[in-house]
Amino acid sequence: MVHMIMEMVGNRSFTLTTGDGQRSRLRRLKNGVPQGSVLVPLLFNIYISDLPTTTSRKHAYADDLAIMHADGDWQAVGGVLSKDMATLAEYLQTWKLKLSTTKTVSVAFHLNNNEAQRELKVNFNNETLPFCSEPKYLGVTLDRSLTYGRHLESLRKKLTSRVALLRRLAALAGMLEQQLCEYPP
Repeated sequence: MVHMIMEMVGNRSFTLTTGDGQRSRLRRLKNGVPQGSVLVPLLFNIYISDLPTTTSRKHAYADDLAIMHADGDWQAVGGVLSKDMATLAEYLQTWKLKLSTTKTVSVAFHLNNNEAQRELKVNFNNETLPFCSEPKYLGVTLDRSLTYGRHLESLRKKLTSRVALLRRLAALAGMLEQQLCEYPP
């Protein structure tokens, strides 16, 4: 098993091909694993199995990590999450991992309509994380009350367009079949 994993992560190379057909020279990859490999989530979970203890709860899948904390006091939530982000920042630096700052946001889930516009303040490396009222996590769009309305609407639109495409393809296939019956080869 170890030999197979070492073969997978080592001795890999690549070339870059541009739109006009030019190719770069062969280059070796010095780190990382093949994206999309079924072993990647397992290897990553083994690699981060020693994540430090945090006050907030951690939820992870492959390389996606969410931390969550519940409290009636907004400042307390922001403080706990900021402290935990600092703990995680130290861990990431130690193990030469980088946080995707473009995907890292703060969000608050609640049912209090009086607080609907309030933004949670969470800091990471002395900067306030952007607040997102409807973030995506593992491909699911979340909203503050976890009704999944935006996500379901997006899925409905996607499915409607794909069903329309399938209907057009089915009609085309029917026409082709009819032509083949009328004019056999």
